[in-house]
Amino acid sequence: MTSHELPWFGRRQDIQLDVNRDGICAVCTSLKTTERDRRLRWRCRRACPEWSELSARSRPVACRCAVSTRIRRNTCEDMQSRIEDRDRPALRVLVSGAAGFIGSHLCDRLLADGCEVVAIDNLSTGRASNLAHLHSRRSFSFVVHDVCEPPETIDGSFDAVFNLASPASPKDYAAAPIETLLAGSLGTRNMLEVARRTSATFVQASTSETYGDPLQHPQSEDYWGNVNPVGPRSVYDESKRFAEALTTAYHRRHGVETRLARLFNTYGPRMKRGDGRVLPAFLEQAFDGEPLTVFGDGTQTRSFCYVSDIVDGLLLLCQSHDSSPVNLGSPTEITVLDLARQVLEMAGSSSGIRRLPLPQDDPRRRRPDIGKARKLLGWAPKVPLVAGLQMTIDWFRAEAR
Repeated sequence: MTSHELPWFGRRQDIQLDVNRDGICAVCTSLKTTERDRRLRWRCRRACPEWSELSARSRPVACRCAVSTRIRRNTCEDMQSRIEDRDRPALRVLVSGAAGFIGSHLCDRLLADGCEVVAIDNLSTGRASNLAHLHSRRSFSFVVHDVCEPPETIDGSFDAVFNLASPASPKDYAAAPIETLLAGSLGTRNMLEVARRTSATFVQASTSETYGDPLQHPQSEDYWGNVNPVGPRSVYDESKRFAEALTTAYHRRHGVETRLARLFNTYGPRMKRGDGRVLPAFLEQAFDGEPLTVFGDGTQTRSFCYVSDIVDGLLLLCQSHDSSPVNLGSPTEITVLDLARQVLEMAGSSSGIRRLPLPQDDPRRRRPDIGKARKLLGWAPKVPLVAGLQMTIDWFRAEAR
């Protein structure tokens, strides 16, 4: 990276500048002895690969720093303005559904990038243990709050609002159908109001379930889907479709900066055991010595994206300027039967496989077209399935002890 602009996230990372060995650092040569100047000199030192080669006496005036000709022409003020940008208050971010699987990983990443994070969750499906390691962080706060309740209790302004609050697994939304619909409607509206009130960028975590049992393969963002609005999965599907429509309406009516992320199957550490999703179900059965349940003949396909890749995509999407839906997921397809066999092999289990009838409205094929994410965000998954599965298996094994 040789950028002169600090990233929107990660603002506190070291400045990296174009190298021009003939340049003299405009900051170093103009520094006085004030505390502020000493801080600026330290920033310059961190950016300078040649600093260690200079004697202590010559450093303040002879630093051949990694400064481009353009910066040198613009004198010290140009450099100082970018360095001062590092010292502005940290971005303040609200994450709803923060105690969930993806939400907790998003909090980790935001804090690592120097943000202040306010996390909310009603813990109906999320787990407090997913955030326990963050409570000692000064820039992190957690509030037990239901997004369907009035947002007046959420104080302060925010730079971004990530809305991930919703039951997301088949067992969870089957057990709480009305709560799921309210989270996608009233809950989404409340979070949009927070974003509107504070002029924050709003990121809605949607789902590949908006495509239903697709007739188009792979699924691109301009495909409207094949959804049963009254089927057993409809409470989740329709709540997310409504959340997308409401988010778009706030963008058009109120000018809220909105982003729509359609997340495909995501996996990794902190997935909840027994939530009904295919990979946690396989791992739980493998470790318990039970046969892995494959519905139908197992030829239905899914694509699995590791959670760190999804978090990368969410942050890049937040920094973009596109309010239309964007698919985030892995374009690599695998049959459910092949996944079951791979889990058995990697987990060292001899449990075997049993087959049950295919549930109603279960999609036969599911794979995203991520061409838009590649072009708009420069994003694509990095973690191979085998590597991600190994990290997930190790975490489930440790949890089972």
